[in-house]
Amino acid sequence: MQGQKIPATVITGFLGAGKTTLIRNLLQNAGGRKIALIINEFGDLGVDGDILKGCGIETCGEDDVVELTNGCICCTVADDFIPTMTRLLERDRVPDLIVIETSGLALPQPLVAAFNWPEVKTRVTVDGVVTVIDTAAVADGRFADDEEKVAAQRAADESLDHDKPLEELFEDQITAADLIVLNKADLVDAPTLERVRREIGQKSARAVKIVTAEGGKLPADVLLGIAAGTEDLIAGRKSHHELEHEGEAHDHDHDEFESFVVDAGAVPDPATFAKGLSRLIATHDILRLKGFADVPGKQMRLVVQAVGKRIETYFDRAWAPGETRATRLVVIGLHDGLDAVRIEAEIRALAESAAKEAAE
Repeated sequence: MQGQKIPATVITGFLGAGKTTLIRNLLQNAGGRKIALIINEFGDLGVDGDILKGCGIETCGEDDVVELTNGCICCTVADDFIPTMTRLLERDRVPDLIVIETSGLALPQPLVAAFNWPEVKTRVTVDGVVTVIDTAAVADGRFADDEEKVAAQRAADESLDHDKPLEELFEDQITAADLIVLNKADLVDAPTLERVRREIGQKSARAVKIVTAEGGKLPADVLLGIAAGTEDLIAGRKSHHELEHEGEAHDHDHDEFESFVVDAGAVPDPATFAKGLSRLIATHDILRLKGFADVPGKQMRLVVQAVGKRIETYFDRAWAPGETRATRLVVIGLHDGLDAVRIEAEIRALAESAAKEAAE
């Protein structure tokens, strides 16, 4: 902690990198420190916040988890983030530290710069920006340009505008980092991990510490106590967007991306449902799918998390008394690549098919 300021840790990283899992592990190993969480999600269904609210950790109760689902936090700093911070600081017992999980599509730079607002700067400092990276996704080339494919496209149609929203956002999140976590390192072999480490290091103009993690598990002391004071440094870590529009009053937006929520029926056979989702994700090139499912006969809620074709399901907590049991999934992808009507129909059909197989 710098002076009497409350340290804030910003956790950023692309869709599905494992930010929420990392935060949950952090809460479980925070050594009794009272933590306030600000969770920002792209889309109307607050999956990450709901998961963290149900973690049952005394030093971070439900009242300490604030969800911002009105848009990406980098675009709503004045409307959402600053008032939220002000309310936290006005509490009778202020938190020992603040953890902010950005949307997987957020630019960290505008958020960190907001800590220079007078009502925040005197009370809070950015201890560090932690960028979480899906090691397996990088190894699979998700953020790499296919130069031959781009060249072929240009030859076929010179009018094509080859914007790279995924690559640029990925690089911006690395540019802002004080610490980089190569998460899901257990999903690749040692030579591949070393290759990814080199690749990530080359994308940063500064020497940034890089650590590896499996399932978001890292000691709290690795993530906390960086004492970077990043709000004083962020002006020198400009994003692609800031460099492109330097000197202009230009709002950052996320028109390249789209999200929608699908309500489906109960899922008696989670394994069959997950296999079907994996095929659907590949067919429609969905970037991220996550949510909750109702499994008849089970008293607990099933969490569904998908990154690419990798799908994880687990029961996280019991359905609360009076809580409506339901299957709700948020789907995120590129704006021009999603057929929402078709995807919604196929997800519902998968749930119905799983129900039929379970009944036979």
